[in-house]
Amino acid sequence: MRICVVALGKIGLPLAVQFADAGHTVVGADIDARVVDLVNAGTEPFPGEHQLAEKLAAAVGDGRLRATTDTAAAVAESDAVVLVVPLFVDAEGIPDFGWMDSATREVARGLKPGTLVSYETTLPVGTTRDRWAPMLAEGSGLTPGEDFHLVFSPERVLTGRVFADLRRYPKLVGGIDAASAEAGVRFYEQVLTFDDRDDLPRPNGVWDLGTAEAAELAKLAETTYRDVNIGLANQFARFADSRGIDIELVIDACNSQPYSHIHRPGIAVGGHCIPIYPRIYLWNDPQATVVRAAREANALMPTYAVDLLAAAQGDLSGTAVLVLGAAYRGGVKETAFSGVFPTVAELQRRGATVYVSDPMYTPEELEAHDLPAHRGEEVAAAVIQADHAAYASLTPADLPGVRVLVDGRRVTDAAAWDVDGVRRLVIGG
Repeated sequence: MRICVVALGKIGLPLAVQFADAGHTVVGADIDARVVDLVNAGTEPFPGEHQLAEKLAAAVGDGRLRATTDTAAAVAESDAVVLVVPLFVDAEGIPDFGWMDSATREVARGLKPGTLVSYETTLPVGTTRDRWAPMLAEGSGLTPGEDFHLVFSPERVLTGRVFADLRRYPKLVGGIDAASAEAGVRFYEQVLTFDDRDDLPRPNGVWDLGTAEAAELAKLAETTYRDVNIGLANQFARFADSRGIDIELVIDACNSQPYSHIHRPGIAVGGHCIPIYPRIYLWNDPQATVVRAAREANALMPTYAVDLLAAAQGDLSGTAVLVLGAAYRGGVKETAFSGVFPTVAELQRRGATVYVSDPMYTPEELEAHDLPAHRGEEVAAAVIQADHAAYASLTPADLPGVRVLVDGRRVTDAAAWDVDGVRRLVIGG
């Protein structure tokens, strides 16, 4: 097949590479000329995605993958089009469809009869049928479901492990009609194939959920579940702190039977997905009080972590505090909706002198994100915000002068911090 992937970001580019790796001819379309030039040179435009560098170089070298800034032209030469364009949501939870609208209009300009169009970006329920179908029809003069097929098939992968996740989970598909769904299932069965080098076969194949709306809800539901579960764990942890109970022991005990799947508490919920998709769900369902309460509970956790620090350290005015970890999760060089930003803001609001360090970022890179980089200054307290593997071996000797550590991710060894004059605090400890 000839396939066009629109938007070569941290999900779109690995998808394009996967399709090429499965033997298809792929053209990636992106509005960023720098990204296009790097892809055409066989060079990954961003670090951290396992196997991307070697797979990209091989696909470009074999002539199976190229990139362009001309989306309409790329669509015109393709049998299938997959869009992974970002959708933004403002502080009130209102989606900003600007980039996706622009991409959809470009797709419409190049759309020809018989093409499959698949949206993988997480969307509010009803968007594929009520927004994209009319827009594609208007721009192309073609009738959705008759002249071309239209489906929603949510990406279900995490950055850093996209290729493994593509093998690991069933692919969900929902069409605007039965013929579109059939075409979508057939397409993904062909592009999500893996050779004998892979030891993680994808179970359960491709699932037809019956409608585009069902597929849209499935993605929102699975991610919102995680946010609600973490919110519940965080509330359990705060209560446990008030009673001197170790919440980790409690959660382990609860999860020892098959009906309990309590997640782990922590200083923040970050990334492109978990903090955002519940807000998209709430846009569809504003009466979802459980979802709203969980989102609010999780948003308060950076402040709660600073509360723990202040209770142990005292007045934070003038206190030098080091926040360890700018990334939203360990091992990923990405700050999207990271807890580092509200943690730093709350510390500064209380008068602390704040520094940030992260093993994946240079001081200059941190400062480019408007974060006060640590350059060796002595600090009196520290807060672990990201669960980088390097922090597991952290000891007081590594942070001279630190008298209080708030380990917001429980990654450090409690025994290593059992030192006179030093306190280690955890959430729910």
